[in-house]
Amino acid sequence: MISKKVAVIGAGAAGLMAAGTAAQLGASVTLIEKNPRVGRKIMITGKGRCNILNNCDVPTFIQNVPVNGRFLYSAINNFTPDDAYEFFEGLGLPLKTERGNRSYPISDKAVDVVDTLRRFVLDSGVDIVNDTALSLELEDGAAVGVKCKKNTYFADSVIICCGGMSYPLTGSTGDGYRLAKQAGHTVVDLKPSLVPIESSDPECKSMQGLSLRNVALKIIDNQSKKTVYSDFGEMLFTHFGVSGPMILSASSHLRQLEEGRYAASIDLKPALDFEQLDKRLQRDFAENSNRDVSNAFSKLLPRKMIVPVLKRWGVPFDKKCHSVTREERRRLCDILKTFTIPLSGFRPIEEAIVTSGGVKTGEIDPKTMESKLVSGLYFAGEVIDVDAYTGGFNLQIAWSTGRLAGQSAAY
Repeated sequence: MISKKVAVIGAGAAGLMAAGTAAQLGASVTLIEKNPRVGRKIMITGKGRCNILNNCDVPTFIQNVPVNGRFLYSAINNFTPDDAYEFFEGLGLPLKTERGNRSYPISDKAVDVVDTLRRFVLDSGVDIVNDTALSLELEDGAAVGVKCKKNTYFADSVIICCGGMSYPLTGSTGDGYRLAKQAGHTVVDLKPSLVPIESSDPECKSMQGLSLRNVALKIIDNQSKKTVYSDFGEMLFTHFGVSGPMILSASSHLRQLEEGRYAASIDLKPALDFEQLDKRLQRDFAENSNRDVSNAFSKLLPRKMIVPVLKRWGVPFDKKCHSVTREERRRLCDILKTFTIPLSGFRPIEEAIVTSGGVKTGEIDPKTMESKLVSGLYFAGEVIDVDAYTGGFNLQIAWSTGRLAGQSAAY
């Protein structure tokens, strides 16, 4: 039996999985990567620790893919989070699972994930070439190769795994969309997802660098007055607005983010209800009875939040604690339970973790990842119009679609 030739474009998470899988099944695989090193984007995921997957069951995984989750049923059942966990441990990369079922390498080093995958593809017999894909070679409605800057690589199957538009310094510059369009595919409008959010509130800049932990967040739609997203965990103030895990997750729920539409409401003391918080304030003010109110918050709030809270409260900074009225105290409770930040827009797509949008799922066979328009052409990873919340789900999409595309292309 003559082995099939497979060309894989892009050596990111999906491309490495697809190339190694196809080679293990006997295909002769060329992996085309324009960067001198593979896995550039994996290196920066999870703050350099690499949240490699979410150790959850299949229904939970699908729930965490708000855009075209159903399209992934075949891919995720073919290579589940359990399978991915076993796969990496089987390659000698021990994993651990933390809060929210997020799994990481025990070493906490993303470079170990990249090295493991590189070893996997090389041991499987993949030929990695440093070249830039310019166009697909198409004949009679079939993909027969890839024309690159240095060479043309002919193949029986071509898998596009070029990533999205986020983090262009890692090589995600939208090449896959251009190649897909050349093959006649529709590319759904690209938007940033899992991206920091800007605010017009100048206090964000004064709190720059402050990380809040164990706070509750709600994103309120000011038009409908409804809560569109709620979470508990960690967030960060920046010079432009807000960021951190909860904000990144929230961003994927906001489709039209214009000035005045949404606000973030932060409960700074979620462990205390309103009455418990009021009693806590009474105690703090009693302990600081003769001091200015501005000096009574050191135990209650992070230092960078004291002035912004006092400004919103509107009580003179030099007012003595013993003269704070019940009404003023209740108003302060309100501020601490619903500290509101207006949201004005997303940061640029270049700063997004994930690109929302991409090759239209209706034009791809979900059972094989093959194009319905061009035979022998496959897609995997972020180039497809699927994206998930933060927590390892997007990398699982790469592992599962890469695995399925590699298997399909090799047969």
